[in-house]
Amino acid sequence: MSLVSSPTRVVCERVMIAKAETRGVMEDMQTRKKEEEEEGPPPGWESIVLLPPPPPPISAVTTAENSTTTTSTVEIPEKAQMVCGSCRRLLSYPRGTKHVKCSCCLTLNLVLEAYQVGQVKCSNCELLLMYPYGAPSVRCSSCKSVTDIREDNKRPPWSVQQGPLKTLSSVR
Repeated sequence: MSLVSSPTRVVCERVMIAKAETRGVMEDMQTRKKEEEEEGPPPGWESIVLLPPPPPPISAVTTAENSTTTTSTVEIPEKAQMVCGSCRRLLSYPRGTKHVKCSCCLTLNLVLEAYQVGQVKCSNCELLLMYPYGAPSVRCSSCKSVTDIREDNKRPPWSVQQGPLKTLSSVR
């Protein structure tokens, strides 16, 4: 004879089965979690390496040597800007660079100094075009027509229109 009645025993058995199933599910979840941690992040996830911020620009460096102080100046390179010939993004680069690679479209852009650039109006849409001196013609980036470079449609280069280039030291 059983001490527990039949309906109560059924309930107890069901509770024990549910506990066992829950324990099994929990163990499975813990096993999966450990496996995922061992595998690392899913594909496409990249760890970001945080670099320390760059130091602020220094115009003068002071060093101490045997109780005497010497000061030397560090030249900060001047920056120049141009528009990418492919995607039209504004690019910033150290002055004097010959080629600039666009970080967006990866186009390698030729840097021309002001005296190396000519200007002409497009023969079709009247847009002002810039071209390297010596080019026989230039294609318009807007309407795609080709304009021949002749003496009557040339404009003076930027260097002539703007006057002498101001240096950083003359501005201060």
